[in-house]
Amino acid sequence: MQPQPRVGMGSGVIISTDGYIVTNNHVIDGADILEVTLNDKRSFNAKVIGTDPSTDLALLKIEAKDLPIITFGDSDKLKVGEWVLAVGNPFQLTSTVTAGIVSAKARSLGIISSNSKNHTMGLESFIQTDAAVNPGNSGGALVNTNGELVGINTSIYSETGAYSGYSFAIPTSIVSKVITDLKQYGTVQRAVLG
Repeated sequence: MQPQPRVGMGSGVIISTDGYIVTNNHVIDGADILEVTLNDKRSFNAKVIGTDPSTDLALLKIEAKDLPIITFGDSDKLKVGEWVLAVGNPFQLTSTVTAGIVSAKARSLGIISSNSKNHTMGLESFIQTDAAVNPGNSGGALVNTNGELVGINTSIYSETGAYSGYSFAIPTSIVSKVITDLKQYGTVQRAVLG
């Protein structure tokens, strides 16, 4: 039998007019070809600028100009009970938006496993919400009621593989640091004690 190509799907957030996109590392990990399709149906091949398995973030670049971008909000100012929207492409449905509230902040689940190759630890401080997130939402935007990016949707807690009430996003306080380092250095600069 011939090996069959595998296709994966996920979401991403355009963060600069010249084509930088942030998504989850698990969305692009192991991919040979990355294709980004925008809401207006234009498709681009994407290049990986850098990845950070410790936070499950990746920075991509497409060759495009004058793209619409999202404004970064301050995830540290989010309060438990505040309304948020999760935007993404679950089940290959384009531009799906769900609403929920912030259920908890700085949640650690132990889901970002250690990277055995680089001996790095998973760094987790998730925003927990009850906004419906399903497979394909990974890498999509979590926005506040002002339309500002406050997190990158990353995972769900589920025993079935589908949404069952809890979703988790990487806060922009972490995303900003990681993508700045990936853009400037191609890797994340971290201090280690011990």
